[in-house]
Amino acid sequence: MKTYLFIVFFIAVTLQVSAQTYRLFGRITDEQKNPVSFASVYIRNSTYGSTANESGDYEFILSPGTYQVVFRFVGNLERVEKVTITNQNQELNVTLANEPFALQAEAGTGNERDPGVGLMRKVIEKREYYLKQVDEYSCRVFVKGVQRLVSAPKKLFTRDVSRALQIDTNKKGIIYQSESISQYNFKNPDWIREKMIASKTAGQNTAFSYNKASDLQIDFYQNSFDIQGLSARAFVSPFADNALSFYDYKLLGTSVKSGRRIYKIQVIPKRHNEAVYQGNVYIVDGDWRIYGVDLFLTKKDANINFVDTLNISQQYIPVRDSVWMPISTLFDFKGDVLGFKFKGYYLAIYNNYNLTPKFPKGFFNGEVMRIDTQANAKTARYWAGNRPVPLTDLEALDYKRKDSIAYIQSQPRYLDSVNRADNQISWFSNIIFGYQYYDRKTRQSLYVYPPYQTVFYNTVEGWGISAKVHYIKGFDNGQSFTVTPNLRYGFAAKLFSANLGLTYNYDPEYKATWSASFGTDVLDLNNAGTRSLFFNTLSTLLYENNYVKLYRTKFGAVAWQRELANGLLFNAQASYADRRQMYNVSFNHIKDVPDKSYTANNPLAMPPEVESQLFPTNQALTIKASLTYTIRQQYVIRPDGKYYEPSKYPQIRLNYRKGVSGVLGSDVNYDFASLDVFDDHLKVGLIGFSAFKITAGTFLNHRSLYFMDYNHFFGNQGTVFNPTIGNFHFLPFYAYSTDRAFIEAHYEHNFAGNFLSKVPFIRKLKLEEVVGVNYLTQQPHNSYSGVGNNTNIQQVKGSYSEFYLGVQRFIFRVDYGFAFDGNRKVTQGIRIFYGLR
Repeated sequence: MKTYLFIVFFIAVTLQVSAQTYRLFGRITDEQKNPVSFASVYIRNSTYGSTANESGDYEFILSPGTYQVVFRFVGNLERVEKVTITNQNQELNVTLANEPFALQAEAGTGNERDPGVGLMRKVIEKREYYLKQVDEYSCRVFVKGVQRLVSAPKKLFTRDVSRALQIDTNKKGIIYQSESISQYNFKNPDWIREKMIASKTAGQNTAFSYNKASDLQIDFYQNSFDIQGLSARAFVSPFADNALSFYDYKLLGTSVKSGRRIYKIQVIPKRHNEAVYQGNVYIVDGDWRIYGVDLFLTKKDANINFVDTLNISQQYIPVRDSVWMPISTLFDFKGDVLGFKFKGYYLAIYNNYNLTPKFPKGFFNGEVMRIDTQANAKTARYWAGNRPVPLTDLEALDYKRKDSIAYIQSQPRYLDSVNRADNQISWFSNIIFGYQYYDRKTRQSLYVYPPYQTVFYNTVEGWGISAKVHYIKGFDNGQSFTVTPNLRYGFAAKLFSANLGLTYNYDPEYKATWSASFGTDVLDLNNAGTRSLFFNTLSTLLYENNYVKLYRTKFGAVAWQRELANGLLFNAQASYADRRQMYNVSFNHIKDVPDKSYTANNPLAMPPEVESQLFPTNQALTIKASLTYTIRQQYVIRPDGKYYEPSKYPQIRLNYRKGVSGVLGSDVNYDFASLDVFDDHLKVGLIGFSAFKITAGTFLNHRSLYFMDYNHFFGNQGTVFNPTIGNFHFLPFYAYSTDRAFIEAHYEHNFAGNFLSKVPFIRKLKLEEVVGVNYLTQQPHNSYSGVGNNTNIQQVKGSYSEFYLGVQRFIFRVDYGFAFDGNRKVTQGIRIFYGLR
């Protein structure tokens, strides 16, 4: 028995000893004893690596054994140290000598005679091979980000600014820092799935943020790629198939690293103000693969946003003899906004590569990211044992300080005080944006719409009030219940309307909702939408342009929506309405426009100023259904719900609408079907992105229907327009509404500043050029309004088209365009958008 217990004890001790790990740590400096920030450190013949921090400090967690540790940084000689870990932590400080690249070419500007051009041709020839060499892989990724305020103008650095940035009055310090650890999975050509295991943030992100592994997946073997947040343009890789059209190259020298000859080649843009890099690349002789890159972009030359300079450094290591993968990617940046000077970096470190993960069928199912429910709850002990880059003293102090602040801010007393402050009435902001009340304990919120969306004027109701509020009750499981009551009264018509909308979001993960609405209302004859209450009020009172035509309804409706499968969304609705025509009763104006008068509320009236009947009072039972398919829909699962990502591919929607006759006295009898294909952000290589929408529809039967049952289009008759793809710039709201077959097509391209960025002075505005065309064609037919001897007849023509060009910057856009009815130009003009519709 004693022998047995001794054996068990011996095995337990042996396992405990073998499981013990120790720290290998130290500082990396150059020959002048300056720290070598962000130097790469990795274990040879493994996929385990790390990076030094800003102070040059590094550390590894290693089991006992002997290791070949490689220290490497651009511009320094590579150094390999043999380290034996026994039973204690070990310190190893390293000095990296400056690397004297042997000069191979005379000084020049880079041309075909320079050897660098010939060498880069060989790399470009093998670009596609290395791009596709690894079909799939998985790895563990650590991402770290730091943003630091360097200085601030005295006049603007108020106490409120200091408090918001959590910066002392010395006007400098860490604004924001973040860390995350993820398991990253990839399969060619572009399938990804990431699981964030741990995440930690502190402070306010004031520039741009990359806090997940997929944000820093920069592959220079691709012909071009976007840098999220910095530019709408894609940047050309120095190794792209067409790189010789954008770059010159100059061989700066060679060096030998681990028995391999490495070429250092300068990358020189052929032309300024294009989406290209500057800097140096490092190439492995014979293999013609990337050893490392050290490139940069500037606001002056690349016209990037938010920052003045962005440096990109990437290091590759052999995972197998013939396969090299990135071990680190570094974004180092600095900038100046209104005198607030800042700098920072984002660093990604890749470990534990598995090049044969053998993902099961269906593994890449559209879920591109899942954040673990405990990702934000990791302890300081966890981070100390798992972060591959040690904190600097300043970063550790900042975490400690902001963790203390975060603890205080998480207490109920503090949260209640913030909740009370947010709920206080601020007359200036509430008048513009409305008033929002929120109770954090019960998860109830109430939104009261601002006055410009409440008080209105139109010729049918006169001055009026639309008192509308929006109430939401949220639940712990992500479900929510919404109630939207609306009381509307038109003083001239003495018409009171009241309706109620209800929505129950019962399964947020699958966009599943039940909704119902009922009551009385005054609605637009064009159910696709025309002008808001606010803009219709302005155009009516100032210019006597009463564009919007309205009718009265008493209605009830129920609807259901649910995602049937990933990317396949179904929506169904049944409604019953009693509908009657309305007529102008008020003719007020602020400015009397000579030789102009209000038009009738019948959009087809002839002449336009004379009231006539458009339709008789009728009842309509209508059933609608739509099925929307998003090709390769992607989504993120977070602890608080499911969030959909913009798709790289178009969406397809099938619509069906039926007017049911004979039931509940319904007077309508028609069948309508249409098909939409659309995409609002389709990347087009180096020249920006496109958006398009194509719709084809027809009435399978039109035995009995009324004007509001027609197919209507998103027209526009004001100076302000809606830039969403599918909207026209100049199309009259009602003139082309149809009960026949039609096709409409919209195409728009944003050149992302490719042309204006080359124009002096104008390029500083960072404007994006936009061109587009809108087209509509339908069966020519007569449109009738009225009855008997009062019937009006209008000829609906066959085709309509628009062509436009414009510039935009964030939420501001100006377009100039032309409109044609057939071959006849009918109008031209300017349309603007500035965030209000």
